[in-house]
Amino acid sequence: MGISETPGLLDSSLWAGKAFDGTWRTTLSAVRDVVEPATGKILGLVGVASAGDMRTAIGRAAQAQAAWAAQSPRERAAVFLRAARIFEQHFDELALHIARETGGIVPKGQHEVREAITLCQLAAALPMQAQGQVLPSTPGRLSIARRVPYGVVGVISPFNFPLILGLRSVAPALALGNAVVLKPDTRTPASGGFIMARVFEEAGLPAGLLQVVPGDAEAGEALVVDERVPMIAFTGSPTVGRRIGALAGQHLKKVSLELGGANNLIILEDADLDAAASAAAFGAWFHQGQICMASNRVLVHESIAAALQQRLVAKATHLPVGDGASGQVALGPMIDAKQLQRFDSVIKDSVAQGAKLEAGGTYDGLCYKPTVLSGVKPGIRSFDEEPFGPVVNLVTFRTDDEAVQLANTSQGGLAAAVISPNVGRALALGQRLRAGMVHINDQTVNDECTNPFGGPGLGGNGSSVGGPADIDEYTQWQWVTVKDAPPAFPF
Repeated sequence: MGISETPGLLDSSLWAGKAFDGTWRTTLSAVRDVVEPATGKILGLVGVASAGDMRTAIGRAAQAQAAWAAQSPRERAAVFLRAARIFEQHFDELALHIARETGGIVPKGQHEVREAITLCQLAAALPMQAQGQVLPSTPGRLSIARRVPYGVVGVISPFNFPLILGLRSVAPALALGNAVVLKPDTRTPASGGFIMARVFEEAGLPAGLLQVVPGDAEAGEALVVDERVPMIAFTGSPTVGRRIGALAGQHLKKVSLELGGANNLIILEDADLDAAASAAAFGAWFHQGQICMASNRVLVHESIAAALQQRLVAKATHLPVGDGASGQVALGPMIDAKQLQRFDSVIKDSVAQGAKLEAGGTYDGLCYKPTVLSGVKPGIRSFDEEPFGPVVNLVTFRTDDEAVQLANTSQGGLAAAVISPNVGRALALGQRLRAGMVHINDQTVNDECTNPFGGPGLGGNGSSVGGPADIDEYTQWQWVTVKDAPPAFPF
């Protein structure tokens, strides 16, 4: 995949201080800088929507939705096939911009664009699938249960993998006949919103169906409470997710929450230590640990804990940290100073509570060294909270039952993994874990777009997006019956 013959899909002057409404004419109430985390350079200006700006965008989306839902399935599918090709044509340009805006390494940006291509291809298939069932009924009556769009779907996406985590809701929701109002994080407005806007604009999506409106809590709350938006899809922190869930419940809305929580990687005593250390390092440190599926806790059998720790400390000491877009480092910067300071406080508090700092624990600018903590256990902050930073929390156990008990000492999580050559034992252990996704002989950071993605408790609301879950997630049932003529009634 290479750069298009007509590069320059991303022109920041288009969206400077603006929303996307099918055009680039809507100016938002305020502006702020978009800062590249690695260098401090200004990448552009992003508009910050008010509640009024958001309500206006919702109105535009609602007005456009009915005509889109009435289009033939093939016409809707074609938009997403064209979008996939546009992502391919501008692959290098988009991957580099995502790396710079999110503080990721270039392979992370490339991964987001590759997944965006797949998400568009999967979305193109959705309108062509069966959308309901013929139900048993009395003679002379045709009874049908069919799936119909909600109307307007509100999507609120995060900063860490903004293209994937926005598009995985935007694409299927649109493909199934909805309009979408997308509120990206103002730190990553292009990766989380305006890339999608440009691609779908070029792909011929009818104007108005996709509204991209960057903003803060004021705009997000306006989206959640508006009666014209019957469904909200949110990816982010449990704290904000609880607030959105409460507001959505008050307004009787469908809500899909993908949050976080504790993810557990369990390494049994018969594991290959080199392979296990590599898996733990990737699961905990990839994209600076700013991943909802990160291997927050590494539970290791006490008989191999010292050997595993030695390998992880060696990796932490030698992995380079710096500007991810340079192509010379393994870890980039944290997204901003607020996120770094929160993570640093988790590390410092955990050490004060009894954990031992084996490696890392320092930073330069926004670049935090990959960190290893040993002696982590319940009651220590890095065990009890989702760190959302580059740390391996080593937790020891003696028996499989103790490993399960430790792993389930949480309010739920998205992912879990077990490493052992004894697949039967590992699978039996994995089936006892409270997680939405379980991986045997792998680490916790996994997603193929074709799988249902979600988790219980702090993982979200038990709902899933992706693959076979998408039609259920972004449409609702409608019952339709047909008779040749009205029957006689005894009234």
